Amino acid sequence: MSANATGGSPAAIEVRGLCKRYGEVDAVDDLSFSVGAGEVVGFLGPNGAGKTTTMRMLTGFVPPTDGSVSIAGHDILSEPLAARRAIGYLPETPPLYPEMSVEGYLGFVASIKDVPRAGRKRAVDRALGRCGLADVRRRIIGQLSKGYRQRVGLAQAIVHDPAVLILDEPTVGLDPIQIREIRSLIAELASAGEGGQGQTIILSTHILPEVEAICQRVILISAGRKAVDEPLSELTSGGRSLEALFGRVTSRDGDATVEAAGEGGA
Repeated sequence: MSANATGGSPAAIEVRGLCKRYGEVDAVDDLSFSVGAGEVVGFLGPNGAGKTTTMRMLTGFVPPTDGSVSIAGHDILSEPLAARRAIGYLPETPPLYPEMSVEGYLGFVASIKDVPRAGRKRAVDRALGRCGLADVRRRIIGQLSKGYRQRVGLAQAIVHDPAVLILDEPTVGLDPIQIREIRSLIAELASAGEGGQGQTIILSTHILPEVEAICQRVILISAGRKAVDEPLSELTSGGRSLEALFGRVTSRDGDATVEAAGEGGA
């Protein structure tokens, strides 16, 4: 199954023939898709399917064996700095410095992401406000609850106002109240960007209700290959279950699912 970027929007993310091999193992195999500006896409797959490897290639942390990735019109290999400036990335474990204050950490991140000095305070204040952190801006990160640390992780991903957000398991390990808060925050980020358009978001998660609550479209990979790429509304029309679809597609590939070296279980 396949789908183009919603409504013919210009592609914020363009992936063509993406492959990643570790020795004889194909962790990602000929993966192609595009995501339109302002789209929110759920990126699904069983453990070992190639999700984390794909996200690392999209963000430039891992080079592809073959294929290409373009972020906001910039090739991740030939224009790495411009492509990375267009990305906000929240890995499963947020890259936080627990000894720093929230405000100090975000200022540091803004500086390394080339936010101009004159606009840095405004950028930090905006990220604090959008992520509900204004009241804890002077708190030490290591003293915050896990839910608030996750908010700080999201704030560092958006402090430079990127066109694209890539979120890897953003609610893992949180309690139900924290999960609801983070889901609400992600939905706000998708709809509250400057100029009336939110960020383009790829959300990787094992929590299918999270996809149903936030996403417009689903890309599901299994054994390193794309198995599904459809609008969520079509996948769940007529009372169909996303969980049933997930189970059907992943069980079809069964033992072919790749547990690739370097995949980190995702």
